[in-house]
Amino acid sequence: DPMGNISIRDMRRSEISQAAYDVLVEFGTRSATLERVAARAGVSKGVVLHHFKDKDALFEGVMRRANTLLRDSVIELLRHAETPHERLAAIVVGNFADPVFKPQVCHAWICLCADVPYNAQLQRIQTVIHRRMKSNLLVALRELRPADATDIADQIRVSIDGIWLQASTRVAPMSSREGTDLAVQAINLAFSSSGEDRRALRRAITKMEGIASIIMTSKAYAEKIGRARLHSSS
Repeated sequence: DPMGNISIRDMRRSEISQAAYDVLVEFGTRSATLERVAARAGVSKGVVLHHFKDKDALFEGVMRRANTLLRDSVIELLRHAETPHERLAAIVVGNFADPVFKPQVCHAWICLCADVPYNAQLQRIQTVIHRRMKSNLLVALRELRPADATDIADQIRVSIDGIWLQASTRVAPMSSREGTDLAVQAINLAFSSSGEDRRALRRAITKMEGIASIIMTSKAYAEKIGRARLHSSS
């Protein structure tokens, strides 16, 4: 059954990508060897190389996995957003949530970013990430700042990218709290926010952080992410 073979192949790639993600988070980019990934996945190094031709290809799979986790974090939080400020907060908290915003993932991301101009596949991943973030931001901003929503969305997206960049080049890890606070500052500057805007956004951030701490540590969410791994395009 060709479809069955494709499904098994994709499932194995997904499992290896997840193993690589786990090894990267535990050991960092320099020590995330193919041998460690194979051991974590319970397969031989040859099987890893069958699905990913080299370490760079494997890290590309890791970034797809991180992208999937980030997307799912934001989607999950947006379900609980009831106001435009809460939708902005969901995007910010989702982008800096513990499941994704880890020093090792930041370091891997910056390594891959250096190859984006020369790698069409990485270009596609970056394009998808940026397009999705801008689309999510515009939903909130068109209610809050309809006249210049597109320009503000671009400013916020670039700021969030910049925070990830700063986190990736620091020796001392940047916490989720610090990343979130920097993003809030960027939003307030982009808005030229009024006092009420600032208070509304801070209340929304507090709400979303509370929801994230409950949802993203729950068994149900872990199981949902596990199911998503088997269907993601690793």
